[in-house]
Amino acid sequence: MALSAKLQLRQTQSLVITPQLMQAIRLLQMSGLELERFVASELEQNPLLESSEGEPAAPDEAEVAASATEAAAPEDVAVAEVDADPADVFPEDVPPSLGQASTYSSRGVGPGGGSLDGFGIDQSLPATESLEALLARTIDAVFSNAPADRAIALAFLAELDEAGYLTATTEAIASRLGIPPADVERVLERCQALAPTGTFARSLAECLELQLAERSLLTPAMQTLLANLDRLAAGDRAGLAALCGVGRDGIDALVATLRALDPKPGLAFSHDPVRTLVPDVFVRSAPTGGWIVELNDEVLPRLLVNRTYYAKIVTRVSGETEKKYLADCLQKASWLEKSLDQRARTVLKVATEIVRRQEGFLKDGVAYLKPLNLRMVADALGIHESTVSRAAANKTIATPRGIFEFRYFFTGSIAATSGREAHSAEAVKHRIRKLILEEPANAVLSDDAIVAILSREGIDIARRTVAKYREIMRIGSSVERRRERRLKEAS
Repeated sequence: MALSAKLQLRQTQSLVITPQLMQAIRLLQMSGLELERFVASELEQNPLLESSEGEPAAPDEAEVAASATEAAAPEDVAVAEVDADPADVFPEDVPPSLGQASTYSSRGVGPGGGSLDGFGIDQSLPATESLEALLARTIDAVFSNAPADRAIALAFLAELDEAGYLTATTEAIASRLGIPPADVERVLERCQALAPTGTFARSLAECLELQLAERSLLTPAMQTLLANLDRLAAGDRAGLAALCGVGRDGIDALVATLRALDPKPGLAFSHDPVRTLVPDVFVRSAPTGGWIVELNDEVLPRLLVNRTYYAKIVTRVSGETEKKYLADCLQKASWLEKSLDQRARTVLKVATEIVRRQEGFLKDGVAYLKPLNLRMVADALGIHESTVSRAAANKTIATPRGIFEFRYFFTGSIAATSGREAHSAEAVKHRIRKLILEEPANAVLSDDAIVAILSREGIDIARRTVAKYREIMRIGSSVERRRERRLKEAS
């Protein structure tokens, strides 16, 4: 059998995702803050885009021509692309009829959406001097006459975390600087005397010890307590009282003194403003019954494409580079405008379907949360599962019961006994938490006992699943809960 090379002509079809379509996909999964930053960047780069919140300001023609010259590509690369539309990813179809039990509104895509006034979103912290800047200034003043010690102190400063703790050992710093460890320890003692007291500590016990020493409260009993903080965390106050040589009242007084201290002194100097959680969707009860779902206008970017300016400037430029630049800007602006509108519609449709399926939760609480997955929502809306996943990512919804992530409503399913309707995993967690909170002090429920109770209520669940849910909710075992209650009774 002879092998030979030959040319063949073959015709095939393939789908190539264009950069515009990739942009539309990224827009859908962006959070409100990320979308705001992206739109601000596009407003700076595209002279045909304007924000409808402010006065339109057309750029100078010379600036447009200069930008066009800089943006011109050196060569045109031929790429076979399929001209896709955002509607391919986010279909225009509306959800199926939601019945007469609920009323849903699509307000919020255009003007007239929800307001944030009722949520008090106007809180932020003023910027303050950072911990690093404060300590650097203090070190310069304290070690002004000792350049070598100042270099060691600055090395310590570089190893501080945001809470003010030293993350490197003195041996490592001494080895790195090539100096005796005794010199490093000496400088560390001076650094630990700087304000705020507790910084440059190597452990929680040392941080608290520095603050107690400053207040002249470092007694032998307190030193013993600091050396046994693990037993305090375990709740063994009776053993600590005997170890410290004080009575029950004495150990309680020592613990109260510790609680008055600052275990993370560096966090008081954080200058990052507090970012309040801003919901993407509002849900409120309708006057005639049911629920109204509306997008939050505060997080929706308002963009306009200035086609009037484009028509004016395109007739005044003569170069092909400038004309191509303006055409590209118009195409990108139009695409972004359409993509943002389609993103809003998709998020609203997904939120509406979630509200329709989780109406029991809105009315009666977590116990009535139903099992829900991405495929159920995708099938109801006639879109792809990945589109629902992107629409639910980084989005929050404000309900009468609080603000929740979209993902909160997508919960696993726990089988029911006797062929009943399945239960939501989140609802089962809530039921386990409630059983433990209501358990008698003299009859702490074991995991097996909880399984038996849930089984009588029609929930088919294994003991290991109860233990897993309990650990997720940070609830101790029956042995730990029984010991904690005995300690409380003893006190």
